[in-house]
Amino acid sequence: MDRIDTLRVSRMAAVLATAAPLLALATPALADETDPPKDFTLSGSAAVVTDYRLRGVSQSDKHFAVQAGATVTHKSGAYLGVWGSNLAGWGTFGGANLEFDVIGGYARTIGGVTIDAGLTWYMYPGGADKTDFGEPFIKVSKQIGPAKALVGVAYAPSQQALGNWSNTPESRVGSKHDNLYVWGDGTVGIAHTPITLKGHVGYSKGNPGLGPNGTSVAPTGSYWDWMLGADVTFNRVTLGLAWIDTDISEAKAAYLQPNFSSTKDGSSIAGSTAVFSATVAF
Repeated sequence: MDRIDTLRVSRMAAVLATAAPLLALATPALADETDPPKDFTLSGSAAVVTDYRLRGVSQSDKHFAVQAGATVTHKSGAYLGVWGSNLAGWGTFGGANLEFDVIGGYARTIGGVTIDAGLTWYMYPGGADKTDFGEPFIKVSKQIGPAKALVGVAYAPSQQALGNWSNTPESRVGSKHDNLYVWGDGTVGIAHTPITLKGHVGYSKGNPGLGPNGTSVAPTGSYWDWMLGADVTFNRVTLGLAWIDTDISEAKAAYLQPNFSSTKDGSSIAGSTAVFSATVAF
């Protein structure tokens, strides 16, 4: 072997010696990709919004709200989560300044279609006696390239918290009422950008009067709500802007006054508004 070949072999040996530790470090990472999924995974988020709108109606008296939630999911598809937000005005349900929800269900994807069925239990700690209620739901969604479509139905069976207790001839103390909500959501990501466009439309049908806590999930009996907006995501942070509105006019909601007006300026809490949000996922 001549001198040139000897130098080449020496250089190759030096390269391999340098790369060996890197290969050793990379090997476990490759193994991780084939590891079985964990039995349980935890996910969650925290957000600040300029107005907490539930189905188009302000639950924070058109003020800021701080919200957070977490979900534990089993590899089978079963999950259990909690979510909370501060409240004000109409949303306080008899005096509570907090909404605390427990959500449980089961989601499974078959042929690219995800079916998610479960129950949301709405609670208002510190509020009047008859505030909490349960609402089963089912959602079906599908991802098509950068777009995702979802349709859902939520039906709360007759409960006193949803009853018609005042403000209409049919009202009576102790009455029960049910509530139906049907909705559709759509999102589409803009290629090569962090921007996602989003839209929503929903229809509510339920108690046309005030319940035991001076509120109603379907304030005028039946109404539509809708939303158009966009999100910008950087790593785990999402900044959102949405335009939200309903077809509840002041004349249509006249029998709900003064409950249905903002306490700060008397304006409708179901009128059109822009809502800004900042969300951190973990």
